[in-house]
Amino acid sequence: MGKVDPAAARLIGQRLMVGFDGTAWNDDIAFCIGQLRVGGLILFAANIETPAQVQALCADAQKCAADEGLPPLMIAVDQEGGPVARLRPPAFPHFMGAAEMAGLADADAFARLVADVLSPIGINMDMAPVLDLNVPSVESVMRTRAFGSDPETVTPMGVAVIDGLQQRGIMAVAKHFPGIGRTTLDSHLDRPDLDTDPDTLVRIDGAPFAAAIRAEVAACMLAHIRYTRIDPKWPASLSRRVVVDLLRRQMGYTGVTVTDDLDMGAIVRHYPDEMLLARIVHADVDIALICHSGPRRDQALGHLKRAIEKSSRTEEHKKSVQRILALKQRFLGEMAGDVPIRQ
Repeated sequence: MGKVDPAAARLIGQRLMVGFDGTAWNDDIAFCIGQLRVGGLILFAANIETPAQVQALCADAQKCAADEGLPPLMIAVDQEGGPVARLRPPAFPHFMGAAEMAGLADADAFARLVADVLSPIGINMDMAPVLDLNVPSVESVMRTRAFGSDPETVTPMGVAVIDGLQQRGIMAVAKHFPGIGRTTLDSHLDRPDLDTDPDTLVRIDGAPFAAAIRAEVAACMLAHIRYTRIDPKWPASLSRRVVVDLLRRQMGYTGVTVTDDLDMGAIVRHYPDEMLLARIVHADVDIALICHSGPRRDQALGHLKRAIEKSSRTEEHKKSVQRILALKQRFLGEMAGDVPIRQ
């Protein structure tokens, strides 16, 4: 059985990114930061009204984290554009979706617009770009969200968005590794299985992700898909074979990994809460994303702490926290408060 030293234990919450209720500072947000000690928050349309309101909300959250002696928060939003845009007119401009973009000029303009809108209001991470392929031979779940079906098209456009965001201080998140464009069942509803051979996944579907790795993308989001020829038991978001063997060892990724939303049907219909956090620890996934308030979110810190203490992976836990802190250092500057873990 492992034992988590006190310095590492104080930072377990850095491995949580959560959603919350409300559009202004309230007890729910205070609980997430003060009690769960989260490393990040994610905003949805229900949290967003106007630029000034979001700016005040983010500033209050960051102040609370600093007052609690925590590192600055990652504050994220799903702003892919098109059908997945939490910031919408009339309070915010229209954001073109990936499927509407004709080429690199559109991708560059999208990244510039996102950064110009997010930076002043305190949002520092965009859950974009989508690097999945809109595979034409199936009724792909990504048909309205992907740049296209050809990796030679998707790759440069994805990299343009990553570079455009990150050069302007917004962390980009490549999703959904190792690719969900071949699936027809929406993982928001249930868990899809994909029987594609690993070579095809890496060589074709993985090509945009390999380019994102070379572009030093801030984070990589893991799909809630079970790739049965890689891991017949666990979806990618809970699979050590996908995260450690494929993404890190084979593809050379050293950055932060984050699950897709653990409130999605692909997860909640199949895995109890405590098992989820134990699997995330086992698979060396850095951040668990829980997008809604409720018992799953509120009990996550306790489940995560117990999973780390019961495992033999306390060193891997430290490395996860180090990756998160290094990313925050890179984009958010000097760490606030007591940050005792160092590389």
